[in-house]
Amino acid sequence: MPREIFNALSYATSNGYQVHPDAFAMIKGLDTDILKIIQDIIKRKIKQKENSLIVVEDIKIHINPENKVDVDVINVNGTVTTTSTPTSFSEKNLHKVILDSTANVNTGEGIEGYTTLFRSRFEKSLRILALRPESKRITKIASIKQKANTSKKGKSHHIEGNSITNSSIVAGLVMSKHSKKNGLEMIIDDYSGTLSALATTEELKKQASMITFDQMVMLEVESNMKGIQGFVIKNLVSPDIPDHLSNKSKSESYAVLISDLHVGSKYFMEAEFFRFLNWLSSTDDEIVSKIRYVCIGGDLIDGTGIFPNQDKELLEMNTTKQMMHVMDLLAKIPAHIKVFIIPGNHDLGRRALPQPSLPKKGFDKLYSFENFTMLGNPSLVELNSVKILMYHGQSLDDIIATTPGLSYSKPADAMKVLLKARHLSPIYGQRTPIAPEQEDMMVITEVPDVFHSGHVHIIDVQNYRGTLIVNSGAWQAQTKFQQTMGIVPTPGIAILINLATLQPFQMDFNQLSI
Repeated sequence: MPREIFNALSYATSNGYQVHPDAFAMIKGLDTDILKIIQDIIKRKIKQKENSLIVVEDIKIHINPENKVDVDVINVNGTVTTTSTPTSFSEKNLHKVILDSTANVNTGEGIEGYTTLFRSRFEKSLRILALRPESKRITKIASIKQKANTSKKGKSHHIEGNSITNSSIVAGLVMSKHSKKNGLEMIIDDYSGTLSALATTEELKKQASMITFDQMVMLEVESNMKGIQGFVIKNLVSPDIPDHLSNKSKSESYAVLISDLHVGSKYFMEAEFFRFLNWLSSTDDEIVSKIRYVCIGGDLIDGTGIFPNQDKELLEMNTTKQMMHVMDLLAKIPAHIKVFIIPGNHDLGRRALPQPSLPKKGFDKLYSFENFTMLGNPSLVELNSVKILMYHGQSLDDIIATTPGLSYSKPADAMKVLLKARHLSPIYGQRTPIAPEQEDMMVITEVPDVFHSGHVHIIDVQNYRGTLIVNSGAWQAQTKFQQTMGIVPTPGIAILINLATLQPFQMDFNQLSI
């Protein structure tokens, strides 16, 4: 342990304070005087007569008292009203690909393939849970069921009142959820067996309702509770991302996040997209001069045969012509801007997740540009120290359909569910096709600084536990299908992120003056 961290922890404990593990993880990422931060936090706690546990929120309050995300709109002249203090730009394009699903696609077959996939999901998710202190108590389901049966026969456990205390912790993938008369039942599987457990309190029932099917969950359960057969949930934990401080660029530079062009559709907003491309090429705009990256989150073309009667909504009936059109458009992006592209469910190639990068045959022009990097869906890139998780977002349909309180109008809420599950497409067997890969590449093993998706065509930005969540809207006007569904898209807008501050901005190209 570095001496400065040791000194800070020693100061806290000598003054009767404890540091929560999540807060300790955040402290380790600070590039400042850690001892002074701990001293200031303790002074504030003493003054406000707070408890003696230093948690993540204490550090956040010290570093950023406001702790809020505001999405500013950039003015037509390129100026921005913001409280952040930008640094001078001197950094070169520093980027690397941390994860690209393309290279690891190795599909299995049939039942055996899916067994391998879900075993990989279980093991990778369990490693994430292993970072929590309570995970040391995880017991196999078969073991606690045997223990419960033994206690029933022998009746040897200590009795408090009229119930037997028998608390255990298990972890498994959620197989099903059902509302019962006295609570919400969850059935989980850890490959040693299945376990049925009941959430009886209102808080636990609410938590359980937000858990997705087929995701990992850790449960603390008790058996033989008074009046209830089987196991009762005492505590419920998702893998979730930890509270953390995001990585940031050491100097001011910008990344542009867009998705869902749908070139070939009658509703593709070509005029607005041309304004965007012309703006990227402008030489007298202060913000544009600092743009170093463009991340495109899939659905470059509208494709053909994606949904019934699609031909009635197409301007270009041939996918080859659609691809040629989109390549001609993207070729206008200046060569000094690095472009990262992942596919979506409307693009050519495999539609099952994970998707390899767009096929070279047909998109050869994009592959020939030195400033273009073609990636799979999902992918994780690091841009000037900032980790951006790019995922098109097809599974958001399933999340919104099965999670209470979610809607297409606030896609960031659905993206938050994926972060909590630490999985980009947890639900199997519904609208999102999932391939039986040898490894589950949809598990979110690394915590991103920015989580970028599209698919639902609605701009939404939130901050969750230190990760900036961005759904980047679309460049396609409202379709007939969206009208029938009551979905009102927010097209023609680009999201800019200042990588030095992670401050997001909207640039609206629906305005004729731009």
